[in-house]
Amino acid sequence: MNSTIKITLLSTALAMLALPVVAQTTSPAPVTGESIQDRKENQQDRIANGVKSGELTAGETANLEKKESKLNQEERDMRSLDNGKLTSADKATLNQQQNQLSKQIYQDKHNSSLQNTNPKSEVGKRAENQQDRIAQGIKSGQLTSGEAANLETKDAKINQEVRTDRAANGGKLTAQEKAQVNRQQNRVSRQIYRDKHNRRKQ
Repeated sequence: MNSTIKITLLSTALAMLALPVVAQTTSPAPVTGESIQDRKENQQDRIANGVKSGELTAGETANLEKKESKLNQEERDMRSLDNGKLTSADKATLNQQQNQLSKQIYQDKHNSSLQNTNPKSEVGKRAENQQDRIAQGIKSGQLTSGEAANLETKDAKINQEVRTDRAANGGKLTAQEKAQVNRQQNRVSRQIYRDKHNRRKQ
C-alpha cells in the first residue's frame, strides 16, 4: 500500500511539474512588443525600401499592397464588431496574418526578380522616377495600401507592355510606342500626385 501511495504522489507531482510546460507550448504566437499599428508602419517601410532599392518589382509591390489593404480592411471590420476595440483572438489573427505578410515581403525582396534602378532609356528613367515617388508616398504614409497597389498594378502593366514591344522590335521601342508609353506614364504620374494629396493616410 505504501508503494501505491508513493507512486500516486510521484505521478501527481510529475503531472504538476509538466503542466506549465504544456501550457507554454500551447500559447498563441509570442508578443513582440510592437502594436499592430507599429507593425503595419514597419512593413510599409520595408515595402517602400524594397521599391526604392529595386528589390521589389511593380508587380510584387502591387501584390503586397493588395494583401496589406485586405488586412487593414479586416482590422477595421473586427474593430467595428467590438466597439472600436480588438479582442485577444482578433489580435492573434492579425498577428498571424502580419507574420505571413512579413515572410512574403522577405521572399519577394530576396528573389531573383529586380526592378532596374539605373535605367538608360528615357522610358526607363521615367518609370524609375515614378517608382521613387510611390516609394516615398508609401514610406511617408501619403499613399494607402490600396492606392499603392492600384498604382503598382498600373506600372506593372506598363512595364509588361514595354517588354513585349521591345521583344517584338529587337530590343527597341518605335516612336509610336514611346509616345503611347509616355501617355500612360503621364496618367499614372497624375494619379500618383492625386493619391498623395487626397488627405487619406496609411
